[in-house]
Amino acid sequence: MAVGHSGPVELRDAIVLVTGASGGIGRATAAALARSGAHVVCAGRDDAATTEVAGAVAGTALTADLREPGAPASLIEHTVAEHGRLDAVVANAGVGHAGPVAEMTDERVAELVDLNVRGSFLLARAAAAAMTRQAAADPSWRGAVVFVSSIAGAVGVPGESVYSATKAAVEAFAPLLGEELRPARVTVSTVLPGVVETGFFARRGAAYDRRVPRPILPDRVADVVVRTLRDGRPRRIEPRWLEIPARLSAASPRTYRALARRFS
Repeated sequence: MAVGHSGPVELRDAIVLVTGASGGIGRATAAALARSGAHVVCAGRDDAATTEVAGAVAGTALTADLREPGAPASLIEHTVAEHGRLDAVVANAGVGHAGPVAEMTDERVAELVDLNVRGSFLLARAAAAAMTRQAAADPSWRGAVVFVSSIAGAVGVPGESVYSATKAAVEAFAPLLGEELRPARVTVSTVLPGVVETGFFARRGAAYDRRVPRPILPDRVADVVVRTLRDGRPRRIEPRWLEIPARLSAASPRTYRALARRFS
């Protein structure tokens, strides 16, 4: 990815790995990146769905479960081996859960932590190593990593405590990784969607039943991801009005929680 030192990351002809690409936000992001001229490496657990998405965007399909030992590093290694480089990563794979913590099984807690936290961190570790090597070899190269997080990681959602905590872990990790990768000219960002119209809620075990925020389309989040890859802004929340509760929660958690109990 040949770009100037101060210019934006150029997505045309870039090699971009997208995890969780078989549906929802991942699928929409793969399509948006392809429209931007990137070559998309689509990674997902569902082989048939991932292959279908890769075909639709003229990309590459890799089947992987980030919970499996060695899978995150293998994705990075396969991408670099096949394409010669890795320019950007969209860490989108994740799983949700709704219900009281006391009723969760050990296995369910482990699944959320293994995929949302450990899998994301290990993917980022492998990407950081590959990108650092590329930066050393080409002083004009720039890269980007975007974690697709959740507004739950900023404000916390009762009844989704473990899920919220896993996303909060990503929110804590991303800016620190960004500082480490500054010398390599790699930006690290998070995109925090609110409620998105995907199969997420069916898979988490409970339908979405709140009045606000209203669901948005995955294409809207995908456009934000692409914009963030380009400009490296550290954090974006979509829809933007959710920045208000996020800021209030950070500044005055007790006030935010009292208001949330009253109006949720």
